[in-house]
Amino acid sequence: MHDPLTLTIIFIIICTLVAAFIRRTKRDKCLKNFEQTQITLEKTNGKIIWGKLRVESTGLELVYQTRHEDKDGHFETSYILYKFEYPNIQAIVRFHDQLSDRQKKKRLAELKRTYHPGLYQKLKRRVRNIFMTVRDSVVEVVEVLISRVQKSAAVGKTLTSQGKYVSQMKGEVVSSIGTSYEPLLERHIGKTVVLEVAKGEKILEYSGFLKDYTADFIEIMDVDYRPDSNQTPRKADLVVLRKYGVVRHLGQ
Repeated sequence: MHDPLTLTIIFIIICTLVAAFIRRTKRDKCLKNFEQTQITLEKTNGKIIWGKLRVESTGLELVYQTRHEDKDGHFETSYILYKFEYPNIQAIVRFHDQLSDRQKKKRLAELKRTYHPGLYQKLKRRVRNIFMTVRDSVVEVVEVLISRVQKSAAVGKTLTSQGKYVSQMKGEVVSSIGTSYEPLLERHIGKTVVLEVAKGEKILEYSGFLKDYTADFIEIMDVDYRPDSNQTPRKADLVVLRKYGVVRHLGQ
């Protein structure tokens, strides 16, 4: 009934499924908020790409409205940016005049929830922040539980012999709650802020509503956006890397 080989196989399958599920569903929240809308991707080297955004745990893809022929004569229908290339992102911009009526309504609903979050949104965010705050304690609890199980009979021997898979699953679970918690930003969610964005040697400022943030990105809504001071501003929502953008002031 407790055949070690059978238990080992079952445990490996469970670990693989859990790890695959977490990796598949673990996508950046700020990027997800722009998914399936037309966006403009600005890279630090000055390259600009347009397309409908698809977000995966390993990167993002911009799907072109029409196929594009490059200088070498190749036809392209999308642009893929892998997660390890995220530091090359200058900004991800969602211009309001490129949204459909349905997308505008959805965006307005998101903005209202940011302004006036309901009880569910408040509770959900508070619980998440508690997990962020006690993350180290969560890791210790997981380790203690695994250690206790390892001291049991057949299952414990299986866990001990499959230490690599135990460590992998534990790492996936812990990293899945690894979103950054920033008290200085948390209290200003839904408020007007001024975002400083470093672009080369320039520092550009944008005023808008702080929608959300993650360990990598920060999201601002209702910005009068222009890539540089020589262009006419357009209403947009903005996602920038926290490496290049910081909330500097509380606005009004």
